[in-house]
Amino acid sequence: MNPFSSGTRLRDMIRAIRSCKTAAEERAVVRKECAAIRAAISENDQDYRHRNLAKLMFIHMLGYPTHFGQMECLKLIASSGFPEKRIGYLGLMLLLDERQEVLMLVTNSLKQDLNHSNQYIIGLALCALGNICSAEMARDLAPEVERLLQFRDPNIRKKAALCSIRIIKKVPDLAENFINPAASLLREKHHGVLITGVQLCTDLCKVSSEALEYFREKCTEGLVKTLKDMANSPYAPEYDIAGITDPFLHIRLLKLLRILGQGDADASDCMNDILAQVATKIESNKNAGNAILYECVGTIMSIEDNGGLRVLAINILGRFLSNRDNNIRYVALNMLMKAITVDAQAVQRHRATILECVKDSDASIRKKALDLVYLLVNESNVKPLTKELIESLEASDQEFKGVLTAKICSLVEKFSPEKIWYIDQMLKVLSEAGNFVKDEVWHALIVVISNASDLHGYSVRALYRAFQTSTEQETLVRVAVWCIGEYGDMLVNNVGMLDIEEPITVTESDAVDALEVSIKRLNSDLTTKAMALIALLKLSSRFPSCSE
Repeated sequence: MNPFSSGTRLRDMIRAIRSCKTAAEERAVVRKECAAIRAAISENDQDYRHRNLAKLMFIHMLGYPTHFGQMECLKLIASSGFPEKRIGYLGLMLLLDERQEVLMLVTNSLKQDLNHSNQYIIGLALCALGNICSAEMARDLAPEVERLLQFRDPNIRKKAALCSIRIIKKVPDLAENFINPAASLLREKHHGVLITGVQLCTDLCKVSSEALEYFREKCTEGLVKTLKDMANSPYAPEYDIAGITDPFLHIRLLKLLRILGQGDADASDCMNDILAQVATKIESNKNAGNAILYECVGTIMSIEDNGGLRVLAINILGRFLSNRDNNIRYVALNMLMKAITVDAQAVQRHRATILECVKDSDASIRKKALDLVYLLVNESNVKPLTKELIESLEASDQEFKGVLTAKICSLVEKFSPEKIWYIDQMLKVLSEAGNFVKDEVWHALIVVISNASDLHGYSVRALYRAFQTSTEQETLVRVAVWCIGEYGDMLVNNVGMLDIEEPITVTESDAVDALEVSIKRLNSDLTTKAMALIALLKLSSRFPSCSE
């Protein structure tokens, strides 16, 4: 054994590190190993180079610096054997990234390995290039990768396609070289190659308008046929997941069709039938089926207009909302928010189910459902929806009350059909969650009341009644105190009675008592006390008999 090589094997070092009781012990073991590896590097020890690099990778994953071993990766990559190259390339991907200049030294080795006679070594080079390729390397090695897209072995074609995705993301100008080879991958029978080919075409469409037009014109019908064959294919054990043939490929195909159909009526028409078939045929009792249906809905919503398909898609989301799985309900709510801009009427049909989600026990679903309800409200449905939201306000927990209160106040202010309805709804909110109402909301309510001269008597009586039952809601107390001070004589004399009101008997002394209660409340803050004192000042001139 070389005296400079660390004698321990990788598994012994891992065992030693794991048995450490403290961080200091672990550091000591790592320091000792690193020192031995450094010594071996300086002695150019070739026998244990791959073992030392494997140890360095483990040390790197623990978060210790391992930059001193970077050149060892290059030496292993340059060696002739597959095991050494495998460790070298793995080290290259783990210990280096595309920002480091050392990578420039490996370009030549990669080029040689991409042209190697051993397909496994070609596979290693493609894997490394796909993970750490920089823009310069992409330009130098793109022709080799492009050639390998037609290689005889399907595994190499698959790796070359994934590597091509990295290259076109790094250097979008190279996209045009990959358009024809990528299109030929879409005719593959091997699912592994086909799925990477579909992904390569998807990424090409994102970086090149020329590629998008080419695939739209030449490949849409072929993709539709592939999806149709998969949807109708008999049981295939090697691709079957929960009774569905290769759901991963289904999803990739749907994503590519979405890009091709967006903004193009002809391409959209071509795919309408297969989308309808997938939407109706796939069962939603398994996660794989739900994933395909979700992507199918996304595609239907993105391609050019087809009213019937959209209704079908939104009904699928409605079914998702009734699912017991919170994740499925959350993604359905998310998608419905996008669907509102496309077909608000179809989403309105699922209003009852969405309102149920506002009462859900899961906080993220409650919040998302509330955002969706907020978008559903218009002049025609504001009254029933506000009623439902105020009912859920009574049952909601403290954390959610603030968000819900803000939304209700905003809706009432935005869509209120008449002042009396506005005042009634705001009173309900103040009575239920007055402590969560922002200052500008109750200020606005006071302005509305003061401007509605025919409702002064009604407002002060309604507030007096609410004040008797909800003295713990600070903002309700403030609005009630202001109204009693301003319209106390109307309260006592029942001025401006409306037909919908019950008569109420309030003496001058009762009105003053209400203000006294608001001053003496333990939790009254300075604003409330100041408002109550000003109200008493007003009443002292209106009720001379009670001025004492």
